[in-house]
Amino acid sequence: MKVTVLVGGVGGARFLQGVKAAAGPGDEIRAVVNVGDDIWMHGLRVCPDLDTCMYTLGEGIDPERGWGRAKETWSVREELEAYGADPTWFGLGDRDVATHLVRTRMLRAGYPLSQVTAALCARWQPGVDLVPASDDRIETHVVVDDPTDGARRAIHFQEWWVRHRAVPRAYSFVSIGRDQATACPDALAAVADADVVLVAPSNPVVSVHTIVDVPGMRPALSAAPGKIVGVSPIVDGHAVRGMAEACLAAVDVPVSAEGVGRFHGARSTGGLLDGWLVAPGDGAEVPGVEVREVPLMMTDSETTAAMVRAAYEVAGV
Repeated sequence: MKVTVLVGGVGGARFLQGVKAAAGPGDEIRAVVNVGDDIWMHGLRVCPDLDTCMYTLGEGIDPERGWGRAKETWSVREELEAYGADPTWFGLGDRDVATHLVRTRMLRAGYPLSQVTAALCARWQPGVDLVPASDDRIETHVVVDDPTDGARRAIHFQEWWVRHRAVPRAYSFVSIGRDQATACPDALAAVADADVVLVAPSNPVVSVHTIVDVPGMRPALSAAPGKIVGVSPIVDGHAVRGMAEACLAAVDVPVSAEGVGRFHGARSTGGLLDGWLVAPGDGAEVPGVEVREVPLMMTDSETTAAMVRAAYEVAGV
């Protein structure tokens, strides 16, 4: 069976662990990963979601933080701060820097991000083909009242998320470079022949829809031969992880399993979903979408695998 998963961030990486645990002999798993969080930092290209998936599946992730390398040290960050080299709010760990150095060198040599990612994964052996949603530069920016002077302006998503902890109200999200971008050919291929497409419980606004809205991706998903089943990132009216509430508020989506399901919409009417998994008690009505209640807390790989198997049942595979 060919399984394709739309993922972003820590929740998406942990969901992929469950997809691997649920895999049968010969199953092929491909993950189309959000690139909107990517950023240039101190001359290095940093791809947070790709790296989080790679480190998590390759058993190199910091298990407590859920991002960055295990047993990390911070000499580079400390030296940058000693020089007064801005920005100081985004920490580059010593081990993590090596990944960014290799990526940046390959990108500047002309390799597309998808080939660079494959080369990095050759070390980590994640057991999943990690494919960026686009080889082109796409960056999510957030329109806020700038905390430094009160003027309304767009700042990079990472600055809003990491530096300001999503406290300044987000008025809207702007995807810089998207209109000039195209979906990665490998991402389109992963959707075109998938027996099932899963939508991980990642941030619905800045992860899932950043992937879906890459030019070429939405038509590919609409034409996908297998069913598309999503997993709610909202349980009992709260985001399981991260600060998705602030993102949903910016696009006027209720913080509920039903609200997010309706935000994604039914594939039969131009949206994304054929099926939608919600937590017990989070009964949701999403017109045109089969909704099923199953436990959604990803406490370990086997629990997550049970969630994945439920998605397969909805998809009929």
